[in-house]
Amino acid sequence: MRPSLLAAALLTATLSLSACQPQSPPLADTTASQPESKSDAQADARFAELAQRWLDGWLALNPVAATQIGDHRFDDQVDDLSAAGRQKALDFSKEMLAELEAIDVATLSRENQVDAAILRNQLRGEIWNAETLQSWAWDPQAYTGLAGGAIYNLMAREFAPMPERLNAAAARMEKIPQVFAQMRENIDPARVPKIHAETVAKQNAGVLSLIDQLVMPAADQLQGADRERLDAAVATLREAVAEHQAWLDDTLVPNANGEFRIGQALYDQKLQFSLNASLSREEIKQRATAEIERVREEMYGIARTVLADREDAPELPDAPSGDQQQRAIEAALELAYADRPAREDVVELATETTRVATDFVREKDLVTLPDDPVKIILMPEFQQGVAVAYCDSPGPLDKGLDTFYAVSPIPDDWTDEQVDSFLREYNTRMIHLLSIHEAMPGHYLEGAHSADHPSTLRAVLRSGPFAEGWAVYTEDVMADAGYYDSDPLFRLVQLKFYLRSVSNAILDQGIHVDNWTREQAMDLMVNQTFQQEREAAGKWVRAQLTSAQLPTYFVGAQEHFDMRKAVEARDGDAFNLKAYHDAVLSHGAPPVRYVRQLMLDEPIK
Repeated sequence: MRPSLLAAALLTATLSLSACQPQSPPLADTTASQPESKSDAQADARFAELAQRWLDGWLALNPVAATQIGDHRFDDQVDDLSAAGRQKALDFSKEMLAELEAIDVATLSRENQVDAAILRNQLRGEIWNAETLQSWAWDPQAYTGLAGGAIYNLMAREFAPMPERLNAAAARMEKIPQVFAQMRENIDPARVPKIHAETVAKQNAGVLSLIDQLVMPAADQLQGADRERLDAAVATLREAVAEHQAWLDDTLVPNANGEFRIGQALYDQKLQFSLNASLSREEIKQRATAEIERVREEMYGIARTVLADREDAPELPDAPSGDQQQRAIEAALELAYADRPAREDVVELATETTRVATDFVREKDLVTLPDDPVKIILMPEFQQGVAVAYCDSPGPLDKGLDTFYAVSPIPDDWTDEQVDSFLREYNTRMIHLLSIHEAMPGHYLEGAHSADHPSTLRAVLRSGPFAEGWAVYTEDVMADAGYYDSDPLFRLVQLKFYLRSVSNAILDQGIHVDNWTREQAMDLMVNQTFQQEREAAGKWVRAQLTSAQLPTYFVGAQEHFDMRKAVEARDGDAFNLKAYHDAVLSHGAPPVRYVRQLMLDEPIK
């Protein structure tokens, strides 16, 4: 999983830019690299100027995201989520969209046509979110993410000397209480789903853990008035967090009575903005359902191989019934589950498997490797509770800084049975796959390549389906290349991991559109796609907390698989896998359909 630059901390709340604001790094002129284009130079210049103004406005008025992206001019500010701030954001988006719609995109270079399409989808999505979905009124997660990100984005990476970052952190800590106040003003508890309220109530103290773990250990680097200001800001924030916790516990949680399912109409609209892909909800369901059947048949074939000589093996007929197929696959997976780490060794194993995967990619020459460092860390407390792991790449404007492969610790209050369930799911082979997905050659590698693309706008609006789809696609690439000594149990676990991506797409719409119960969701995850109870229970929570994000894995992967088949068909015997991967990543990370159109010289649409 890759945290979105645009979602959790932002509420897509942009503010208008005054003429006196400093300018962000200029967008690259990509038209020069497109000599075959018949674009109009005036139109390209007009679009470049518009895109620059949008980027300046968006960064200046979303300062927490700007820090993450690597623009550090606003490190002492936080987003304004008041009614006035949200109105300015809406006005800004509408003004930018009107100007963009006035440009004849057919006259732009192909690269600028892609960027224009991405920007149009972003602006329409922001307007829809503000006016129709109105997540600012019922989803408290964004406020918590903003408060935590305001500090974390400053302190996690060494983009500037520590005293400079500490001073910025002090300024932001002075302002975070206003984020809490705006949340209490904006949020209607009756519209908040219970699961959202309870999750945020648990996450709120994570802001204090950031202070204790990242800020205070370095506080002695400030002296005099600067240190006094920092200490005062910390004290004020501690009081504000306690006050906010009381409101969460006494007002929000008891009165949260909203429906977490957003319904078909909103879901279909949100899915369009989230994916920016060619597949409809119905097509996604049809394709995913067929894929579950196909993958289960392949897993049964592997199960017959690994169980063939075992006395305790279940029946393994050529044409199994559904029950026979189920028992065989489960028996084979038990062999993989037996090899699992101790609960305290998960992060250490993630570190080792990242090294092994990197060496394998280099040995097989699958793709050009970046030089940027990657670091395995424990997931910060304020971000725990949604995913087991994620990749946090440095912003596209921050060069040479660490990428974080964050792994969530096993909760201290879990029973031995729950821990065993978790470690059966995250067995040794699965940790290898998690490192492939999150680090090498998945999110970490893709993020490093994406940051090298000359279009800053494209880097800022990096596509979730491209990134998640690439990570899933690389799991298959590594297995095909013989990773883990071509071990059949590794392939079996890889297919099980892939089934999680497939089931994500069905689960998301099943819950939000088809009103699935927990029992229906658990049946899909546990019985049909072989997930352990702890994994499935966590995904049930995640699917309630989010919508239209879980399908990004499956849809993006399908688009990547389809694109590769199309390029292989075009190139024939001349197809080269490394050259193909480098070419795909050279376009940054726009929606996959645009990469395909660029690579196959198809119309941009």
